[in-house]
Amino acid sequence: MENSSMVDQVKVLNIKVLSIHLQDVLATLDKGVVFTPNVDHLMKLQKDRAFYDCYQQADWLICDSEIINLASKFLGTPIKEVIPGSSFFPAYYEYHKDNPDIKIFLLGAAEGVAAKAQAIINKKIGREIIVGSYSPKYGFEKDEAYCNEINDIINNSGANILVVGLGAPKQEKWIIKNKGKHPNIDLYFALGATIDFEAGHIKRAPEFFRRIYAEWCYRLLKEPKRLWKRYLVDDIPFFIYIIKQKLNLYRNPFEDQ
Repeated sequence: MENSSMVDQVKVLNIKVLSIHLQDVLATLDKGVVFTPNVDHLMKLQKDRAFYDCYQQADWLICDSEIINLASKFLGTPIKEVIPGSSFFPAYYEYHKDNPDIKIFLLGAAEGVAAKAQAIINKKIGREIIVGSYSPKYGFEKDEAYCNEINDIINNSGANILVVGLGAPKQEKWIIKNKGKHPNIDLYFALGATIDFEAGHIKRAPEFFRRIYAEWCYRLLKEPKRLWKRYLVDDIPFFIYIIKQKLNLYRNPFEDQ
């Protein structure tokens, strides 16, 4: 990771998460690929080699999860600050609201949602900081010609920051596969449902849920059909893996392969 000399890193299972404060990220972030690991990512990183390989090419791994933060404390290496993507992105565009060199493109969400987020953010900031947006059709990542059309739209927008909100691992894989096709993009953000949050399409958890590390619970209550398996089945083994790491019994499934 390019920034390992700048900030501390905390090893959580088979990745190293940056231990950094939000203000330090905003002050130093000028290029590269930003992923925001959460528990769901870490579980996928135990099984999906292609996803793991994408993570090895990211420049900034910023902790998105209070659960990961609690795990880091249990491991004796606490992370300085949790920076959820849904909090990071508004902080980023507010930080750069008067910087004309920052021009953002939004890629993701359902039809019309990215355009709505674009309008809301630009009105809030008072300038066209979001210079373009596009909500691709379902399964678009498998259509190379269509992806090339999207890349042309991004390149013609004048943007130098690309926010991709497609869900993991699709967004991370798409970024790594396509990042060489955008000569003007300096920064890539893989930010999940953040575009939906900005458009008001999905509501963030109230402060109470965030304070007690239960934002995941609020989201589960709001979207039970989509999220129940992730939170109540797929992510549960995370705690076993963390105990194994604490006991020095955890092994990276992709090491030396």
